[in-house]
Amino acid sequence: MKRLLLALTLLLPLPLVAAPAYVEGRHYLELALSQPTETGNKIEVREFFWYGCPHCWQLEPELEKWLKKIPANAQFVRTPGVSGRWLAHARAYYAFEALGALNKTHVAFFRAMHEQNRPLDSEDALVQFAVANGVDKAKFREAFNSFGVRMKLDKARQMNMEMGVSSVPTLAVDGRYITSPTMAGGDPQMLKVVEFLIQKVARERGGAKRKGKREK
Repeated sequence: MKRLLLALTLLLPLPLVAAPAYVEGRHYLELALSQPTETGNKIEVREFFWYGCPHCWQLEPELEKWLKKIPANAQFVRTPGVSGRWLAHARAYYAFEALGALNKTHVAFFRAMHEQNRPLDSEDALVQFAVANGVDKAKFREAFNSFGVRMKLDKARQMNMEMGVSSVPTLAVDGRYITSPTMAGGDPQMLKVVEFLIQKVARERGGAKRKGKREK
């Protein structure tokens, strides 16, 4: 009899493990006004960062691992902070982006700041860094002082302001939700919140499509 009961118990379905409950106002915030995104049908995940921020540097390895398995319906983009002493680094970021050199300079910039203690806060220092990382000196200076980079900076400044970014790193999902390590309880937890928000946006988009079809 005992063996029969044990066998029946083993056949019973295991209880479902509840997904983590993330709460708006605690683990993430919903913006009062949704902001435009740049990733088409993909759900935009945008990082706001500063090269001089130790927390952004600490996040980088976790973020790189996460990007290897980012959900197929999402796309990751970056926006540098542009206030005060962050401005020179933001200009350098957009100059390297314009030259297609971010794959060579992004992590190296963090490493120069946090492992080599180089402030990189002047144009000349940034030129030296660019050359040391395989970027043409004249092309970098031209991009650094270009109208295109100034336009990118203006757009980044507006985006930081309209999304209410007050500290970095901050991650925004779909131009509607923001979270941070402080809100989520750490870097890995923040990326879990981002995954939750991606799923939330996907469900909301799916619901809107079904509603639209019914109304036709």
